[in-house]
Parts: sequence; C-alpha cells; structure tokens
Amino acid sequence: MKFALLSLPSMIITLMLSGASGQALADSYTPATSQATTQIVDSATSVSTAINNTSYLAAEPLAASATLDTLIDPITHKSVANSYPLEVSSFLSLEQAQNTLFQVSPKLAANQAAIAASEYQTDALATVDRPFVFAQLSANAYKVQEDIDLSSLRNRVIDGVNNVGNDFNSPGLSNVAPPIPPVPDLPNFGEIIGERIPDSYDFNRSGSTTGAGLGVAWPVYTAGRTAALTGASNARTQEAVADSILDKNELYNTLIERYFKAQLAIIAAYLREDAYDTLQQTDHTAQRLFEEGFISRVDRLQAQSALADAKSESIKANNDARLAMIALQRLLRTDYRIKPTTPLFVSSKPLSDVSYYQNLALTNHPGLQKVAAKRAQAQQLRALSDTGYKPTVLLYGFSQVEKDPSWIAGVSASWKLWGGLDKTASLAASDARIRQADLSEIEVSDNLLLLVEKNWNDVNNAQARYQALQSNVDLAQEVLRLRRLGLQEGVNTTIDVVQAQTQALKARTEQAQAANDYVQALASLMQSCGTPLAFNTYLNAADIRLPTLYTQ
Repeated sequence: MKFALLSLPSMIITLMLSGASGQALADSYTPATSQATTQIVDSATSVSTAINNTSYLAAEPLAASATLDTLIDPITHKSVANSYPLEVSSFLSLEQAQNTLFQVSPKLAANQAAIAASEYQTDALATVDRPFVFAQLSANAYKVQEDIDLSSLRNRVIDGVNNVGNDFNSPGLSNVAPPIPPVPDLPNFGEIIGERIPDSYDFNRSGSTTGAGLGVAWPVYTAGRTAALTGASNARTQEAVADSILDKNELYNTLIERYFKAQLAIIAAYLREDAYDTLQQTDHTAQRLFEEGFISRVDRLQAQSALADAKSESIKANNDARLAMIALQRLLRTDYRIKPTTPLFVSSKPLSDVSYYQNLALTNHPGLQKVAAKRAQAQQLRALSDTGYKPTVLLYGFSQVEKDPSWIAGVSASWKLWGGLDKTASLAASDARIRQADLSEIEVSDNLLLLVEKNWNDVNNAQARYQALQSNVDLAQEVLRLRRLGLQEGVNTTIDVVQAQTQALKARTEQAQAANDYVQALASLMQSCGTPLAFNTYLNAADIRLPTLYTQ
C-alpha cells in the first residue's frame, strides 16, 4: 500500500471538511457536545494551506478507502492459498478493529489450541474402562549349541557297576541270604560300559516357531478411578477456557487503550498544528508592528522564539501520533497504518451504583471461573486418592489361533493392602488443595470488589474533570481572542499573546486527555466486571463525542 506525506492541516481539510468549512463535521456532533470540541473543528477553517512544513504520514485518499481482497492467514496474517479472505480497511471503527483482532491474534489462537487439546484428552480418558481386545503374533528362530561334560557321569556309572557284587556280600545282607561265591575271571563290566560313554557331548539344535493369539481384558470395577480422571480432565478444560477468556478480555482492553490513544495523539497533533498556525499569524503581526516601530526588538524576538517552539512541538506531536498508529497497526498485524474512526467520548449520564458492577464481577469474571475449575480439579483428585482403599476387578481371556488352540479365561481382583503411595497422605494433600481453592476464591472476590470500586471512581472522576474543564476552555479561548485583538491595537505585547495561546492549548489538550481518561477507565471497569463487550453499549449511548479526524 502506498503512503503519501501530507501536512496535518491539509490532510484534515482533505479528509474531513466537505467544502470550504467544517460544517460537515460539526453536524455530526450530538446536541450535548461541548463548545470546546466545536471550537476545535471551527478553527480548522482558519488553517493556512501554505503551512506545509511539518509532514504527517497518512494514506493517499484513494488507497485509504480500498480494502484487501487477498487470502490472509488468521495467525500469520500473510497471504496463503486455501485460506479465507479477511477484508481489512485502513479506516476502522472500534467494532471492526475488535473483529479483526480476534481473527489475527496468535495468542487467542494458541488458547483455542490449548482448549482443544484438553478436550481431546478428556475424550481419550473417557474410554479407559471399556473392554479392549488385543492380538498377539510371534515368530521365533532359535539355535542352541552346548558342549556337555559327561566325564563325571561316566565315572559314576563305572563305580556303580563295579560295586554291584560288593553290595550283595556286604555284612548287612549276609544275614538274609547266603553269600555269593566269587566268580573267577569275569570281565570288568564297569570298564566295558564306561568305554561306551564319551567324556563330552556336543549338543546342537536349531529351528523356528510361530504363534498367534487373541485376547480381551475388561476392567469391570475400578472404584471410580475412571470417573475421577475424566472429571479432573474436564476441570482442566474449564481452567483453559477461563484462561482464554482472561487473555481475550485483556487483549480487548489493550485494543481500546491503543485505539483511543491513537485518537488522542491525532487530536494533540492537530491542536499543536493549530497553535503553530496561530503563532505564525502572531509572528507576522509582530514583524509588521516592529517594522512600524510599535514594539521593541525584544518583543519581536519573543514572537520568533515562541514560533520556533511551536514548530518543534508540532513536529513532536505528529511523530507521537504516527507512533500511536503504528502501535495499533502492530496489534492488528496489518502492513499499513490503521486510522481509527470511532471518536473519543464522554457520557454526561451518571453510572449505576457501584454495587451493580460488583455483582456483575462476582457473576461473570473469569478469574472466579478459574478458581472454581481449580477447586473441581482438587475434588476429583481427592476422589482419585480415595479409590486407593478399594479393589480393582478385571475380566480377561486369551486364546491361541492354532489347529488345536489353547485358551484361558478368568477374573482377577487386586487390592493393595500396604506399600507404594501413602493413601492417607494423598487424601490429606487433596483436602489441603480444596481448602486452598476456597481461600483463593475469598481473596479473588475481595480483590475484584476493590478493583471494581477503584475503576468506578476513576470513571466518575474523569467524567467530572472533563465537564469541569469546559469553563477553562471557554475562558482560554476568549482570553486568546482578546489578546490577539489587543496586539493588533498595540494594547498587548507578543508575550501576552503567546501566554494566552499556551493556556488555550493547555486547556483544550487537558480536556481531550480527560476524555481519554474516561474511556480508559470505563474499559477497565468493564474488564473488571468480566463484561468487556459492554463497553460498546456505553460508547453508543454517549452524548458527548470529540471530533474524528478520520472519516470515511
């Protein structure tokens, strides 16, 4: 996207003033719009088109109104194939910026991935106590080779054979049967048998085996372990959801902060440019009066010094406005400057009682939802610890897939009696976690009530300050008008005009700052109530709106 360097006054005239006056923008005010904001618009008509020394980065008018029709990835915000079109204009209202942010924020996408992972984990645990069937296949190859020593066996055989005759002639058998007379010249049978037994034997076998089987197991009773695990996983999902809402609310508040700070910076840049224009006219008048001898050289130098300071401040204000728009651009992940179209606003209507917002916070704030999820996790972990005192029953069966298959089936019950994880200590730990969650809820609730009351007071203070500053704006504008007339008549000096201009600029800037303080405090109040999108309702109902420097 191409950008053009335009001076702020000429840009305002080009984008805002339909014709030669600021009537189009003035008509957009509500009846209750303050006189100071009207004066800001009216003063735009007096901006000299010759003052183009200070440049401001802005989109060319034709390119600014165009939208992007390319395919944009919602995470990287880069053009990719097989994605969906994301049309983002450089001119964005707050609601449009919100919709864009929720599509392109990687933080929100990461939170959604965390929630999905937790949900899938819960689905996985839900089937843990169902029957499961498994198949077993085996294929084995073996080779057994061993050199077996038979010498000791051979010696024992020889000794046993040779001692056979001696056993019959022993004294214990002589009383039972008559002794066997010696047989002459018989061969040594022990030696004969021993010769047939080798000293060692080389055992060598090899082959292969295959097998297949089908089994089933069913945990019919787990003492509630499955329900406890599933419940704990569900509670973790609830915690992930609460974290996602917290991040979304914080991101939404960041968007409001940057969006309206950009609006304030643009207004400040305009006011500085307007002050520079006024001081140029003052400097021109001072030069003419000095040439005619009505003022001294000191007065002339004071006018020149004030003009130089005004130019420096104008350049700084323009750079600050550009930086504020860049910050908004980075948040929305675009390749061009974002120009906000929703104006700063203040509502003259009083807020509801603080108790109303405190009740909203206790009902909707995701911080309390996270604490509730922590308590649910602790309760499920306690239920899981309690199952340690109960048995587990399992049905099982297995059959081999063969011509003559073997099979086995039965029931198994196990009950841990002692050892392993200390069940009593585990229950005590779970009770302590539940107690921790209960106390955390009390602390979070107290902090929320205090935070809501602080933000509620901040909104009221900003509202009162904005309304109180109106008299300062009126006074400063009138004093400036009189001082400029007095300078032309020779009644006032240039320093009087400069001081009056400074006071006028200060009053108008302070009132714009008060409007931004009101907006930021209101956004913080809605976030602390857990209802950040309610901010849009207050915005639409506001009866005081500051001028918008960017309009479509």
